[in-house]
Amino acid sequence: MRTEALNRVKLVFTLFDVNGNGYLEADDFEAMATHVIQAVPSADDAAKSAMAAAFRTYWTTVVGELDADRDGKVSFDEYTACVLSPERFNEAIGEFAESLSALGDPEGDGLVRRPTFVALMMAIGFRLANIHALFDAFGPTDADRIARATWADGIRDYYDPDKAGIPGDHLVGDLAV
Repeated sequence: MRTEALNRVKLVFTLFDVNGNGYLEADDFEAMATHVIQAVPSADDAAKSAMAAAFRTYWTTVVGELDADRDGKVSFDEYTACVLSPERFNEAIGEFAESLSALGDPEGDGLVRRPTFVALMMAIGFRLANIHALFDAFGPTDADRIARATWADGIRDYYDPDKAGIPGDHLVGDLAV
């Protein structure tokens, strides 16, 4: 596993630990889903439902794979064991990537506008400068849009334990949590 991948996952764990108790729990994922869905009020109900379902799948996968003592919470060490194991987590992360990028495309034209991208990423908790650096790394059009598929692929890459030098690395750095 690359250090870059571990740093990316550490940041996501910190952001998803909404209540800050050092563990991921079902309530953290419900709260995060609510924040993210509220970030794009213009999204249709199907996209919002898909995003909520993706957060539930993400949580169910993590807790189902790792909560050995069945206490309903997952530590950072437990989390990295699942998230950075593609064979255990690819399906959940794929659903999450497709749902988040779809939520970012409320017009349904296959493009995500910078303001919508920023709103969604801030709802998750990433820092503004890092969000803009990531958007720019995705190669926006002259109209300041990125392809929805590019973002979905970038999310998948973010969780790949063997990748470094990817756009998602912009989220982790001096300005990251």
